[in-house]
Amino acid sequence: MLNPFDDSYFMRQALLEAEKAMLEGEVPVGAVVVAGNQIIGRGYNLTEKLHDVTAHAEIQAITAAANYLGAKYLKDCSLYVTLEPCPMCAGALYWSQLGKIIFGAPDLKRGAMRHNPSLFHPSTTVIGGIEEAACAKLMRTFFEDKR
Repeated sequence: MLNPFDDSYFMRQALLEAEKAMLEGEVPVGAVVVAGNQIIGRGYNLTEKLHDVTAHAEIQAITAAANYLGAKYLKDCSLYVTLEPCPMCAGALYWSQLGKIIFGAPDLKRGAMRHNPSLFHPSTTVIGGIEEAACAKLMRTFFEDKR
């Protein structure tokens, strides 16, 4: 029997968060934190709304997950994010000690994997390219509409 809770399923949930960001005029990046096939944290970019350069989707989602668990470490959790994390987010993800980070589209300009993959915690598994086409399309559409 096919497991409905696979990487694609959770990345599609992160895409729903990214669509919320786009509707609010934010760069469309969304994230969810998963523990035991349950979403325990959601987030999307809020940098414009909050006037806060640190209000990235990943930060919002890990804060929500930490609050849900009542703990700062997310070792048994996975983060699904539509765009490769930037170095700032990689640092926050390092400190949260996530078990796994799964991203959709690579960020060729600001992605942490491109600049310094060692920013991620050594015990964290990082996987890219899940639902990559859909994630990249959302970003392209957003920036094409801005021009």
